Amino acid sequence: MANQKLLGVILALVGGFIVLKFLGVHLGGLIGFLFPFILIGLGVLGWSNNKKWIGGILITIGALGVFAKFSGLILLVLAVGLVVYGVSLLKKSSYRGY
Repeated sequence: MANQKLLGVILALVGGFIVLKFLGVHLGGLIGFLFPFILIGLGVLGWSNNKKWIGGILITIGALGVFAKFSGLILLVLAVGLVVYGVSLLKKSSYRGY
């Protein structure tokens, strides 16, 4: 029962923040940054309370939001990894005399 009350409070707060943002009241970039993580947390809470559908949907939406927020960083890490892998392939092929 306590989990349901906590979930209700969290959902009401998140909904209130969304309404405030829609009305033009900006609470800073922190809420926008944390929102995908809040969705993931709510999804995990829903999943643990046997609400698999709602939990899965919230986790998926939150994960997509996290990927969107960190897409530049993910792309940078991928690019560095490709450069390192390409250089390692060049070094291996030069040792073999190709």
